[in-house]
Amino acid sequence: MKRRDFIGAIAGATAATALTACGKDEAPAQTASNEPQKTYDWKMVTTWPKNFPGLGTGANNIAKLITEMSGGRINVKVYGAGELVGAFEVFDAVSSGNAQLGHAGAYYWKGKIPSAAFFSSVPFGLTAQEMNAWMYYGGGLALWEEAYKPFGLIPNPGGNSGTQMGGWFNKEINSVDDLKGLKMRIPGLGGEVLKRAGGIPVSLPGGELFPAMQSGALDATEWVGPYNDLAFGFYKAAKYYYTPGWHEPGTTMECMINEAAFNELPADLQSIVRNAMKVANADMLAEYTARNQQALQTLITKHNVELRHFPDTVLKELKTISEQVVEEEAKNDALSTKVWASQKAFKEQVMQWTDVSELAYLKARAL
Repeated sequence: MKRRDFIGAIAGATAATALTACGKDEAPAQTASNEPQKTYDWKMVTTWPKNFPGLGTGANNIAKLITEMSGGRINVKVYGAGELVGAFEVFDAVSSGNAQLGHAGAYYWKGKIPSAAFFSSVPFGLTAQEMNAWMYYGGGLALWEEAYKPFGLIPNPGGNSGTQMGGWFNKEINSVDDLKGLKMRIPGLGGEVLKRAGGIPVSLPGGELFPAMQSGALDATEWVGPYNDLAFGFYKAAKYYYTPGWHEPGTTMECMINEAAFNELPADLQSIVRNAMKVANADMLAEYTARNQQALQTLITKHNVELRHFPDTVLKELKTISEQVVEEEAKNDALSTKVWASQKAFKEQVMQWTDVSELAYLKARAL
């Protein structure tokens, strides 16, 4: 065999071997890509009425985002309060694994976890923007995870209402004495402040508030803001609508995940679930900011609601009481002390920037 023919034969044999080897390597990859991916059917229970504007639709948005972003590998079905479990049974339902997700407000679980209210809203505390900053960049979320860990839950910010309204009243509030004996629906730390001021805080889910106001079981109520309050028709049961919402300056809603169900997911789906909640957290705040003024105008012009401002003297006294209550609540257990120390330090730091930036601009804009 000539040298040239010999080299050609070797080259041909090598190429054939390489092609055969490539074929062997590619076959398993092709088979793997054709294998059907595992799908997960999840339930989300909520403390809100089904499809309720802002809160209920915010829960729907998380479910929609998870389903779409996962390409249908996770299918989430949302249940409003009372459809699968009662509003105040959401925490236990997700903790036990009867549902994989729960959308609520953390302050509802203050009786189970003393520190829970700090992850929702603190009277005269952080605004929505500041709360998100503390959660994502100030250590707040890690502390929240620590608080829920014993219950097999992973908490996440799942929306924010922004600064809320002060509530609906059938009498004018001219001094703190006007709060004495007042039966008012107000949850969390705000409720503790009202109690210290001589009022009677009542904890009721949203769907029960209007009939309670109509029947006189409640003298006053707060809920969220104009967008939601218009939908509930509170203007039919109360005359005065007070601002500001000193008790909830930037309320974080939560979307909790059953830890065992989350750990069953592959890494890409875990990332999708948590990032879907981040998107929905920002989206809810944007929606409330857009809708609230429209609804407030309707309440004032169409339904003759009287918008009132709490007098400065009332706010100053409530602030003093709030500071006392929060410091006392922070001593309830070691984790509450730890959480409040973190949030308080962050507030003192971030307020300086808020004053220099947001507050300074708002004052300039009002000139």
